[in-house]
Amino acid sequence: MTSLGRLRPLAAGGLILGVAVCAAVLAPALAPHDPYAQEVGARLIPPVWEEGGGWANPLGTDPLGRDLLSRIIYGARISISAAALAVTVSMVLGVLMGLVAGYYAGRVDTVISNLVNLMLAFPFLLLALAAVAVVGPGFRNMVIVLGLTGWPIYTRVVRAETLKYREREFVLAARALGLGSWRVIWGHVLPNLINTIIVMASLEVARMIILESFLSFLGLGIQPPTPSWGSMLGEGRVYMFTHWWLAAFPGLAIFITTLGINLFGDGLRDLLDPHRVLGAVTARTE
Repeated sequence: MTSLGRLRPLAAGGLILGVAVCAAVLAPALAPHDPYAQEVGARLIPPVWEEGGGWANPLGTDPLGRDLLSRIIYGARISISAAALAVTVSMVLGVLMGLVAGYYAGRVDTVISNLVNLMLAFPFLLLALAAVAVVGPGFRNMVIVLGLTGWPIYTRVVRAETLKYREREFVLAARALGLGSWRVIWGHVLPNLINTIIVMASLEVARMIILESFLSFLGLGIQPPTPSWGSMLGEGRVYMFTHWWLAAFPGLAIFITTLGINLFGDGLRDLLDPHRVLGAVTARTE
């Protein structure tokens, strides 16, 4: 029976994640101003609680007079959608390759496992930086790069689980009935991995948000004037000691959102399978 203590992280994380997703989806309705509108006369207005601030711009404005709250709300749409798309790409590719490697074994498993080990030998961030530097910045390129460099984690875990299930009685029975390999994989192996995949994907969203923010911070991700938490953080770093809110609020948005996703992922893992030890987080150090 699930204890109340195990549900608390799930509830807290779900609340934070729900607020972030609602902000992303309802950005046009929630944002008090156009996030792209520039007003020279309203440059660098401080937050409402500081001298010179006002409720017209509760979190202040940036050097171009753009409302910071509106840009953070629209930034949620960019950062969360980029992370979700990147996770989808890496999950589909990684799960497919893990199923193939684990079920067919032999030479196919050897080739895929060696490829996974090769990619995991390099820091993920280094691979992403190199790839983005080659293909160029932008939303689409960044999503593709993050997706194509993030699949090995899924492949390693799914392969290990598939190797375990391929020798189970129900899989052997399906083979004995003459079902084809792919029918066995999709109908009997994959359904038993859904919980693991869901938990991994939920935790990976937080990592992808951080990576997207880092790339945008360096100027290799989302390009101005499109609001992204990472690019806003990069723009505000030069004002860190004079106009602190320019970097503090985007950074706080990243921190709270990733914290909520991690709490939600941990709670979801305990809820779906409290006895499972998920190796995705430590896969790169093994």
